Amino acid sequence: MSDNYETDKWLANIFAGWYDPCPLNPEPKFDGLLTDWKINTFVNPPYSNPKVWVRKAIMENREYGATIVMLLKMDSSTIWFRELTEAGAHFLWVNKRLKHCTKSAAAFPSMLAVLEGHNHKQEKFFSTFSEEIDQIKLNS
Repeated sequence: MSDNYETDKWLANIFAGWYDPCPLNPEPKFDGLLTDWKINTFVNPPYSNPKVWVRKAIMENREYGATIVMLLKMDSSTIWFRELTEAGAHFLWVNKRLKHCTKSAAAFPSMLAVLEGHNHKQEKFFSTFSEEIDQIKLNS
């Protein structure tokens, strides 16, 4: 079974232009866990092992101050969920099952975990993010 699922288009469009350390089809020898995430980052990590990605996100957020948004399986019973909570993450629940660009809905609910940045560019992110959400609501 593959762990390589494409982010639904409506969600990927919100984060267009953000750094993606876990791309759908990475170049050979590319490992997003070994790169610096100094800029705003959106990551859809492998669902089989999100803990290493969550820990990397927390470290990068603390060190560089960028906003990091992670698309994760909604599971509050995990160690990585507790670590995100302790790191001050905000959680946004996805109200429909994602399809990962297939015709079938996922067997589990999803969420966005947001590690809010602490650099001066963050105000722009949140105003832009709010505008994107408002636009999606208008078009729905």
